[in-house]
Amino acid sequence: MQNDESKLIADLKEESKKEFAFERLVKLYQERLYHHIRKMVINHEDTDDILQNTFIKVWKGIDTFRGDSSLYTWLYRIATNESITFLNSKKNRNILPVNDVTDYLMDNLKADPYFEGDQIQMKLQEAIIKLPEKQRIVFNMRYYDEMKYDDMSEILNTSVGALKASYHHAAKKIEQYIKSSD
Repeated sequence: MQNDESKLIADLKEESKKEFAFERLVKLYQERLYHHIRKMVINHEDTDDILQNTFIKVWKGIDTFRGDSSLYTWLYRIATNESITFLNSKKNRNILPVNDVTDYLMDNLKADPYFEGDQIQMKLQEAIIKLPEKQRIVFNMRYYDEMKYDDMSEILNTSVGALKASYHHAAKKIEQYIKSSD
């Protein structure tokens, strides 16, 4: 995989191969990034916009990519930051308190025509949405994306210990939410 990634990065930085390489990059990572973003912002249309912004940033910034982390980690960092920026803009634009972003996400979840889960899956999603932002992000990356703490540490620029603590607290809060709503 590392050789494939190195070749893809080299092709992305070579002007004559950049467009074709970028198409490969999008095909390779689009679905995973979509699901990562979707778990953060819930709404399909918002997710599509953020995904597009993510790839625009990648296109514009690939020449400055130094390879200090894997391409996958770099892409996730951009997608995560774009998602956080989007949610913060919702807070700021509407001059909403923090809890209203939770309300916004909850409303989107309940109105989501693409949600195919049963009642327990809906409860799980509600519990995740009620988590503080950092815990929500960490829980989704670990639980759904099965991401290693080391990769999460690079993406979120946080220590592994802090991530493990966030995940533990998130799991406890989710468990309490589900038990209390029975």
